Amino acid sequence: MEAAESRQPTIFDVAAEAGVSKSMVSRVMRGEGGVRQEKVDRVLAAAEKLGYVPSAMASGLASKRTKTLGVVVRNAKLPFYGFLQGAMQKRARERGYQMVSISGVEELSADDARQALRDLIALRVEGLIVCSAMLAVEDFMPFIDRIPFVMAGHEDTTRTVSSVFCDEEDGGRRLAQYVHDFGHREVAVFLVPRKYSVSQYGRGMAMIELLGQLGIRVKVMDMKGAEEVGTLVDEVLCHPRITAYMCPSDVVMLNVMDELRRRDVSVPQDVSVTGYDGFGPLASPYLGFTTYRQPLEEIGSRAVDLVLERLDGGDHAVEALPVKGEFIHGRTVALPRWKDGR
Repeated sequence: MEAAESRQPTIFDVAAEAGVSKSMVSRVMRGEGGVRQEKVDRVLAAAEKLGYVPSAMASGLASKRTKTLGVVVRNAKLPFYGFLQGAMQKRARERGYQMVSISGVEELSADDARQALRDLIALRVEGLIVCSAMLAVEDFMPFIDRIPFVMAGHEDTTRTVSSVFCDEEDGGRRLAQYVHDFGHREVAVFLVPRKYSVSQYGRGMAMIELLGQLGIRVKVMDMKGAEEVGTLVDEVLCHPRITAYMCPSDVVMLNVMDELRRRDVSVPQDVSVTGYDGFGPLASPYLGFTTYRQPLEEIGSRAVDLVLERLDGGDHAVEALPVKGEFIHGRTVALPRWKDGR
């Protein structure tokens, strides 16, 4: 008896409550015209009273459209993915679509990401957006002809699927040029492995390349994890002519600045530090980070638009769309010690 009382109300229950046919309830719920307002009001009142919510799955099976996009997110706890997911959700809603996402509690492993793809396809999503560099081309291949795919936040260098991403070369080079223009001639660049983050590795290599072209001596600090920051800072401090530290993200920048503070090294009075990302609490003007702001709102919006363009049919070439961000001057870069007379 208890189970019967707690069951979900159905379209038949709404029809009985409103005193209309099942087909009339369907027409009202789909927003079709030609229904008298009095009947619309009765059906909506009955649905609200019973707590009835139309089944998107059932509607999709009937119309062959679910108006739903699937998203695979590498790690929702990281601010980058949280802000990107929010931008996609906003754009999908503007275009009349819902979004279903699967993400890792921590890092979404390659196996879990592959399973997420299968789970989302089983839910009959109409298009897929992948926000994880953990998936290889081979993982897309079984589905690529059946459902539109777009990669967001990372470039697909194989050009198998279309991708929208921050212009890492532009960001890395603009930060490097800024450090050079302030007169720094020996610089440390904290570089993460490519296998951990293609994007962070790419921006680091862009910094290193331009600094070298400008005649600046670069010390590359290979960084395998956040726990190594203190050790790497100690190593850089053994080279007093290094006056600028360039970090792959604002989070790493914050950790570097904290380690410098513990060693009584002031920023920017003693050394200059740059970051990368420019969103969330670390983008506060109070902190004043010199950084490069990723255009996550535009990346998320364009990713949704791309996948919907492919849903509309027609031949669409694979596109790689880099989106330029915004350079933030901040207050963490200054003249090097030897140039300001100290």
